Amino acid sequence: MKKLTILITVLLISFQTFAQKSQEAKTLLDNVAKKVEGYKNIYIEFNHKLDNEEANVHQETLGNVTLKGDLYHLNYMGTEQIYDGKKTYLIIHEDEEVIIQKPSKNNDETITPSKMFSFYKKGFNYAIGELKTIKGIKIQYVKLTPTDNKSEISNVMVGIDAKTNHIYNIIETGKNNTKTTLEIRSFKTNQPVSEKLFIFDMSKYRDQKKYSISEPK
Repeated sequence: MKKLTILITVLLISFQTFAQKSQEAKTLLDNVAKKVEGYKNIYIEFNHKLDNEEANVHQETLGNVTLKGDLYHLNYMGTEQIYDGKKTYLIIHEDEEVIIQKPSKNNDETITPSKMFSFYKKGFNYAIGELKTIKGIKIQYVKLTPTDNKSEISNVMVGIDAKTNHIYNIIETGKNNTKTTLEIRSFKTNQPVSEKLFIFDMSKYRDQKKYSISEPK
């Protein structure tokens, strides 16, 4: 009986410690999201990496995105992507093609620019990770694990600058061992931004007959 009591006590303490660390991790992420919500707009320059050792895949691409609330204008791999709050416009200049889509509500795991600072709120468990010093900056990591066992994601590590409470990087590891890293190189706030940046000008591309435009029915 005494051994059983000790075992139950240890389990209770372990559970309480886990719950405290989980809440600590969520609070840290909530603080980041709250701070971001206070900015009128955000301009980010980033480095996107895709690595899979088994498949010998190593890709690295620079990009930038301007965010204003849920609206965004993304430049990445020679394409532009605009979200005006209702539709997404993908402009592929090399192929002279414009694809217009309504945002999908089915894939909550996809980290779009609009959800960069809030994707963690749904579908993940939280845990405090390592505190690392990278390039002289203290980075506190939070580990996110999908609540859905069928998820293709193994975990997501969110690195947070301990001084500024800004995201430093996001590292997503898939169950196929593919690692996707988004590293923020420049983070500017409250910049002079035109509202036209988040508006797709249909006439600009309809007048250029060489551009094909695909619209949702």
